[in-house]
Amino acid sequence: MKKRCLTLVSMLLVLLLPIHLAYAKQTGPSFIRDAEIEHTLRSYAIPIFNAAGLNGNDVAIYIINDRSLNAFVAGGQRLFMFTGLLERVDTPNQLKGVIAHETGHIAGGHLARTQEALENATFRSIIGILLGAVAIAAGGGAAGGAVIAGSGDVATKSFLEYSRTQESSADQASITYLDNTQQSGRGMVEFLEILDQTNRSYNTGFSYYRSHPITSERIAALRQRVEKSPYRDRQDSPESVGELNRMQAKLFGYTRTLSQTLHKYPVTDQSIPGRYARAIAYFKYPDLDKALKEVDSLLAEAPTDPYFHELKGQSLYENGDPHGALPSLETAVKLAPREPLILTLYGKVLNATGNIADNNKAIEVLTESLALDPNNAESWDQLAIAYSRNGDTGMLALASAERYLLGGKYQKAIFHAKRAQDFFNAGTPANLRAEDIITLAGEASRKK
Repeated sequence: MKKRCLTLVSMLLVLLLPIHLAYAKQTGPSFIRDAEIEHTLRSYAIPIFNAAGLNGNDVAIYIINDRSLNAFVAGGQRLFMFTGLLERVDTPNQLKGVIAHETGHIAGGHLARTQEALENATFRSIIGILLGAVAIAAGGGAAGGAVIAGSGDVATKSFLEYSRTQESSADQASITYLDNTQQSGRGMVEFLEILDQTNRSYNTGFSYYRSHPITSERIAALRQRVEKSPYRDRQDSPESVGELNRMQAKLFGYTRTLSQTLHKYPVTDQSIPGRYARAIAYFKYPDLDKALKEVDSLLAEAPTDPYFHELKGQSLYENGDPHGALPSLETAVKLAPREPLILTLYGKVLNATGNIADNNKAIEVLTESLALDPNNAESWDQLAIAYSRNGDTGMLALASAERYLLGGKYQKAIFHAKRAQDFFNAGTPANLRAEDIITLAGEASRKK
């Protein structure tokens, strides 16, 4: 029975769908996806993953919209980072230290302790947490939050907790990885000291302090190792600092109210992060004129920045002007042709114009996006819309089957896959893919 439980836990984690959420509209936690933020995190993380002997492209990074100060690894090579932690770090080096530490847990095989977690907490509680995450990722943020809140507290306490031995092992490994990438480990020490000083505030819920026990001995051992490193005094590059500041401003603008954003980034703040945060907050409010004024000032300073063009296009589209959004998104795609989330947004806006030529272009663009990120459910949704408007019933059915498979709606996935087979000859790629979906959905449905 426990073997089947573990299989289902792994399956549920595989189904954590990457959904493009420009900002969180739900009251509960949600998974945030943003091209620039993901690019920044991966630029920090991939050298560390590679130093640990992992294939950096195989490790998935998920951003949880929650102000808890936490990060954890689960379900294989998957790193989960809370926005609370991303906003709290003071330097890129501190964030890289956390990433290196979590990488130590992956490389050290500490995830095998899931078996122990299942023994110490009820299976229903563990699945409650994971089902909540799946529901959130599929777009049901409030419902997912309710599932997580209803799960037993025992699971919350035990599922993500590491032993002191594992923590020490991950600490030492993290410095090795940072040394191998010629980076300082002082950021990790600084972050642990921040946590130790504020543990009473953060020792609730999904806190880093709770899941990663901190002791004075642990900090001392880590500091001693760091001071022996030839890279202990290595400073963050100005580019790295700028990326962190932009990421934090972007997260703040998306997840806080306009008044909160203006308090932190007043109009007197003419820095790039300040204008960036205000542009996002204004378009959300919405005050499109002020948003465009801010983003145009950013573009005047950095006309080849794809993320500023993306923001302008998104601002126009989400305020009812898809035609006006297209030039900005076309430019963003030209400047960053391998950013699947920008491609998906571009395809979505093309779908929204009602123009048949734009509809055909949307199919092309969304297909490119899915070649780079095949697990993006929103891309499959938009592709299904485009095929529907084109009258391509077979491809509509196949795209719908893909979407339902990712969403865990297995019977619907099977229905649409069988429907797709009616339109494609046996042995064709589309027919074979439909058969694969039927098999995968059937196996997953039996394991539920």
